[in-house]
Amino acid sequence: MEETRAKLMDAARKAFAAKGYAAASMDELTAEAGLTRGALYHNFGDKKGLLQAVIDQIDAEMLVRMRAAHEQAVDAWSGFLAEHIAYIEMALEPEIQRIMLLDGPAVLGDPSRWPNQTACLRRTTQMVQALLDEGTVGPVDAEAAARLLNGAALNAALWIAATDDPHVVFEKAVAAFRQLAVGLLRQEG
Repeated sequence: MEETRAKLMDAARKAFAAKGYAAASMDELTAEAGLTRGALYHNFGDKKGLLQAVIDQIDAEMLVRMRAAHEQAVDAWSGFLAEHIAYIEMALEPEIQRIMLLDGPAVLGDPSRWPNQTACLRRTTQMVQALLDEGTVGPVDAEAAARLLNGAALNAALWIAATDDPHVVFEKAVAAFRQLAVGLLRQEG
């Protein structure tokens, strides 16, 4: 069963990235995987369920990359910024643009309401709280700050995916995100 799921997800991921969700044919997708439509329905319910599974897979990969960016930083604050900027930067990748940032919201609705966003928000809240505890960040509600920063990063990524010049928008978005985040730092004096 896991092998069947993996084959379907691999074929779907390639088709969704190359053609987009709407143009990806379930018959072509299942033929590519060497399976039947029945296997797709049994494992994912429908094409939308398959898209959700592919998004969950890509999201898990993105989280690993974000955490790696955090771990390479010299301190907690730099890691916090690096993790968010890594997320924004991934919006430059065609597969992530198409599946996660364009088709995902069009088919599954507001990304801030996706189940994986709860874990992301929890992690960001914990990071803000740790920065508060060490005195790096000034007095602020950790959850409120996390929600606003996650929203800023998500909207930056959506903007990058939707623009005709993603690299220019990326530079603008990262500069603005840094400026917003710096506002959290404890002010001396």
